[in-house]
Amino acid sequence: MALKLTGQAINLTGLRYQPDLLPPSSSRFSKPPLTRPIKAIQSGGDEVAAAGAASAVATPTRAPSLRRPHNVDGEFFVDTRCIDCDTCRWMAPQIFTRVEGMSAVSKQPTSSEERLNALQALLACPTSSIHTEKPTRDVLEAQKTFPLPIDDKKIPGIYHCGYHSEKSYGAASYLIIRPDGNIIVDSPRFTEKLARNIEALGGANYMFLTHMDDVADHEKWSKRLNCQRILHSGDVRVDTADVEIKLEGNGPWSLGEDVELIHVPGHTEDLVVSPPLISAPYPVDMRGILYYYLTLKLMNVTPVHNKQGSVCLFCKPHKILFAGDHLGMTEFGLSIFETYNRISVPMQLDSVKKLLKLNFQWILPGHGRRAEYKDSQEKDSALENFLQQKCSQYTT
Repeated sequence: MALKLTGQAINLTGLRYQPDLLPPSSSRFSKPPLTRPIKAIQSGGDEVAAAGAASAVATPTRAPSLRRPHNVDGEFFVDTRCIDCDTCRWMAPQIFTRVEGMSAVSKQPTSSEERLNALQALLACPTSSIHTEKPTRDVLEAQKTFPLPIDDKKIPGIYHCGYHSEKSYGAASYLIIRPDGNIIVDSPRFTEKLARNIEALGGANYMFLTHMDDVADHEKWSKRLNCQRILHSGDVRVDTADVEIKLEGNGPWSLGEDVELIHVPGHTEDLVVSPPLISAPYPVDMRGILYYYLTLKLMNVTPVHNKQGSVCLFCKPHKILFAGDHLGMTEFGLSIFETYNRISVPMQLDSVKKLLKLNFQWILPGHGRRAEYKDSQEKDSALENFLQQKCSQYTT
């Protein structure tokens, strides 16, 4: 049986589990079929590297209509399957821009650094929507760069995993290198190449899942790296029922002296059904939610909204908040992504207030862009201004 942890400031580092005692994964509640065209294998994927044939490195044959007309002429382009997750635009802002609700190439690379950034964005794209016109072996070199150091000088040992997953709508995941056991924050898309690169950095003892939406290929990673998964019980669904460590209550919880887990309810909810026939592993898009509710209706099942389980990870030595979807930066400033809030915006804002007590200077979110502040005072000022603006819109 999976561990359930309750109470204040619980230290998880001494806990171990026995895989043979864990229940088998429950069968998944099927998601509605995607309506977009079938996704081609991405240029330079692990399948290509394994084959080792120059002819295999090419982007697969594509329908001519898939190239967006908004791309400038040249080698790199974005196709019409883009889901506007913003990943390529913050990874290579000099190359990609947003045009009519999707990404597009606004400028072709003119230096080796720009080309590498474009190839890294190609590999990170969750829908494999970025392509090159002709085969290129350079992408194999780009594969070697992940996990990608975020800032070796300011925050050494903190990496961006890349390989974003469509299952989590393109959320970013991270790797924390630490003496007490490395931590993957949220799940990237599973690729064997990335797994080998993470192993070269010492593997991972834990996969910390901030909330229910960004779990992606967590099960594959757990089996491949033999890492324990951590998720708040309020966000456990059928597809995460076998997570090894389930957080209970309001925390905080600790993973040694350097890492604290902060409960920040408000963004997600647990749907308990009556009669209790199934849990709620619905996709995060509106189509999936409607599909789920229609299924409940046909089964004469009533959903009840109760628990909230979103959790942030506070890395004390580097003063970093791994925020999941609780808080992040956008092109227009800080955001709690209230469009995707499924329970209570005022509750989420109350959770943001908790962050004023924490001494961090970086926000590394699942969705949205990174934020760096010169000190805790600047961070507090930014949060206070944000809260003042948002609280005027919502009654707490």
